[in-house]
Amino acid sequence: DTDVAVAVAQAYGAQVAVHAAEEALQLHGGIGMTWEHPVHLYLKRAKADSIAYGAAGTHRAALAELVDLRAP
Repeated sequence: DTDVAVAVAQAYGAQVAVHAAEEALQLHGGIGMTWEHPVHLYLKRAKADSIAYGAAGTHRAALAELVDLRAP
């Protein structure tokens, strides 16, 4: 089902994009290159996308509803 596949991709991608950007910022900050590289822009974009498109928890809830998974 296409809706389920999209919900899975959004739930996974929303969390991974922010985490990867945060780790990249930590790495570049550790070697002293934070402002010489546009990695801070990637983190801002990932966080803004999370707000605009919904956080991972929102997508997981939508996925649970699509597959008729209810909390006990």
